[in-house]
Amino acid sequence: MKILIALLVFSVIIIIHELGHFLFAKLNGITVVEFSLGMGTRLLSHEWGGTRYSLKLLPFGGSCMMLGEDEDEDGEGTFGSKSVWARISVIVAGPVFNFLLAFVLSLFIIGNIGYDVPILLGVSEGMPAQEAGLQAGDRITKMNGRSIRLYREVQNYSMFHEGEPVVFEYERDGQTYTTTVEPVMTQQGYKYGISGSVNYRHKTNVMETVKYSAYEVYYWIDLTIQSLKMLLHGGVNLNDVSGPVGVVDVIGDTYEESKSDGLLYIWLNLMNVAILLTANLGVMNLLPIPALDGGRLVFLLLEAIRRKRVNPETEAKIHFAGLMLLLVSMVVVMFNDVRKIFF
Repeated sequence: MKILIALLVFSVIIIIHELGHFLFAKLNGITVVEFSLGMGTRLLSHEWGGTRYSLKLLPFGGSCMMLGEDEDEDGEGTFGSKSVWARISVIVAGPVFNFLLAFVLSLFIIGNIGYDVPILLGVSEGMPAQEAGLQAGDRITKMNGRSIRLYREVQNYSMFHEGEPVVFEYERDGQTYTTTVEPVMTQQGYKYGISGSVNYRHKTNVMETVKYSAYEVYYWIDLTIQSLKMLLHGGVNLNDVSGPVGVVDVIGDTYEESKSDGLLYIWLNLMNVAILLTANLGVMNLLPIPALDGGRLVFLLLEAIRRKRVNPETEAKIHFAGLMLLLVSMVVVMFNDVRKIFF
């Protein structure tokens, strides 16, 4: 059951991503040769309207194969026959649809249970936060000039800027105050001496729900970017990275832990995981790595600047090399996921 649910979540996210490419390809008059879910050998396949729709063996990934996408063709309906900006719109549409999916799911979650308010529920006695004048009930609005809208942003700022002094801007009784807090080292790491909860939520009106749903999407995009920066700077290691196997395990655990709370909370928690995954997929696909949407976008932007297309054969070779590196990385991460689960 856990695996089926995980595959369902993966499938929806991938279909939405590829649907973005598909719809914008059709909108720009580009022939879509095949629209598929999964990788490897075809299990099911049907041709309709000039496009083959396929379900493939490996339940990870998907594709929207366009006519002449990696070739120097400019015939009717080919990818290369369209303007560079039309092609850019097709490539960008996949990640954008991932962010739109995250927004729609956020609307459902925040509409049902509200958003996590960045209000302090407690301040530890004798800790820096108390000495700086912070009190329970204060609403944090900024940390070192960075806007804070969700309590999770308070937690993450502390994690990504561990040990750094922070200028807190906060509201109390309708007034705005500013104070500087320098964390102290404890057995649990650097601490300010503040406490709050992601479960302290506030339900609001329709317009505010839309606004905080947009903040929710921004939060997950920003978290993904900050995590990638930590990875590049050595702040995290391989054990902190999860691939498809690890994500399946997380989705399964989420389902099992939510069963006792009822069907609504199962869906809400699974949607929350789906928001994380779809935002992550959108960001990762925009990275300037060959074979990913971001890598293709780099070549298209170069074409827009140079007003001349990069040699398609050279571009195809670079994307193929990038794909091979991505596949090797996927195998390494999957092996590590299996090791963490069973050993």
